[in-house]
Amino acid sequence: MNYRMIAYVLGRIGLIEAALLAVPLVVALLYGETALLTAWLVPIAVLILLGLAVGLRTPKDTAIYAREGLVVVAAAWVLLSVFGAVPFVLSGDIPSCVDAFFETVSGFTTTGSSILTDVEALHRSTAFWRSFTHWVGGMGVLVFAMAVLPMGDGRAMHLMRAEVPGPTVDKISSKLRDTAKILYGIYFVMTVAETLLLLAGGMPLYDALINAFGSAGTGGFSHLGASIGQYNNLYYEMVIGVFILLFGINFNIYYLLLLRHVKDAFRSEELRVYLGIVAASVVAIALNISRLYGGFVHALRYSFFQVASIITTTGFGTADFDQWPTFSRTVLVMLMFCGACAGSTGGGFKVSRLIILLKSSFRDIQRMLHPHAVTTVRFEGKPLDDKTVRGTSIYLTFYMMVFTASVLLLSLDHFDLVTTFTAVTACFNNIGPGLSVVGPMGNFSQFSDPAKLLLSFDMLAGRLELYPMLVLFAPTLWFKRRRPRKL
Repeated sequence: MNYRMIAYVLGRIGLIEAALLAVPLVVALLYGETALLTAWLVPIAVLILLGLAVGLRTPKDTAIYAREGLVVVAAAWVLLSVFGAVPFVLSGDIPSCVDAFFETVSGFTTTGSSILTDVEALHRSTAFWRSFTHWVGGMGVLVFAMAVLPMGDGRAMHLMRAEVPGPTVDKISSKLRDTAKILYGIYFVMTVAETLLLLAGGMPLYDALINAFGSAGTGGFSHLGASIGQYNNLYYEMVIGVFILLFGINFNIYYLLLLRHVKDAFRSEELRVYLGIVAASVVAIALNISRLYGGFVHALRYSFFQVASIITTTGFGTADFDQWPTFSRTVLVMLMFCGACAGSTGGGFKVSRLIILLKSSFRDIQRMLHPHAVTTVRFEGKPLDDKTVRGTSIYLTFYMMVFTASVLLLSLDHFDLVTTFTAVTACFNNIGPGLSVVGPMGNFSQFSDPAKLLLSFDMLAGRLELYPMLVLFAPTLWFKRRRPRKL
């Protein structure tokens, strides 16, 4: 294990977070929140000192292999959340360290689950930072680091594989650093486009930025108690709804569109299935809730937004869907597990994995009927190797193991089954709201501190696709195996 290189990369990440914390510091100055300056300057100063101490000199051995990559990614996200929580505690907005950590993890992992009972009581700068963490975590902190720090492809690939969601990681450019720059360039342009469209509709700049951050990172933090529904504005709902669907699409498709490879972009199997699931769910729910909203057309407004918000794991709300009929709520819970596309900012199991699992299941059935037939699983028009198919099945196994264990442990808090099950579902799939106590009009404040730490782990595990967080608990990672002595 190359501990010196791990410390070096973490030191550089600390310096990046110090720079990011300067943004809400400027917001505090603009809104005259001078009493909060210490809350921002203290973590900035500590991060700079620690970053310079371990990240100033490049180690002699700069090798990063798979296990170093997993450790760096997991440790980086935990440290980012710890230091990102400090301003909430020092400002007094979230006095509890556990609550502040939960809220920050929820922000960086773009989950959107909250312990706040009155979000509108936050200071302007802390509310801004709370939503800004969505934008930072949406594309990935390590991906951003690759774009701005000098790092060879041999080292960066292990970091990118550990952080980028999906069964496979594709390079847009021959160089990973260029790939990271292209991804963040697309991400930035789309965020600016949404902000401008919201401004064109009359939304204040502060509100437009917060909503754009939540949309881009598919996070869902709002500075308003009733989320997007508080505006009661069809234009805002359509702009935000369309953009969260766009941010749930694999960013490689946007790069193909930039290259004018339109046919290749729309030939994507995952894209077609993703949009098909959205369309079918919108129509089904609209039909089911039409009597609640005076007709099918009006119901489409609420159905479209909530389906877009849930499948992309954003968590914005325009209606209390916990009051919808059982069928509609069941569809939304199923979409929570489905998730968005691989290579997007959305969470969940991912549409690509669902396609691969279904196709591999059909292949196994065909092999049972025709033992001598040669069959392959094809995805996006290409045959998949057995390693990728097997990896998807293994991921599902670990996914269900962690999910089941989390539900079992969370049940010790003695909440009802719907609350317990959907709380884990919402956090593990980085969605935000669940049902019952943790529904769109509720929050996670009633859980005990151990339960909040468990759900924080679930959020990190879900965002990082399990393996980086699970590796931290592997003894073989930290302790060398002793070779048996020869007799």
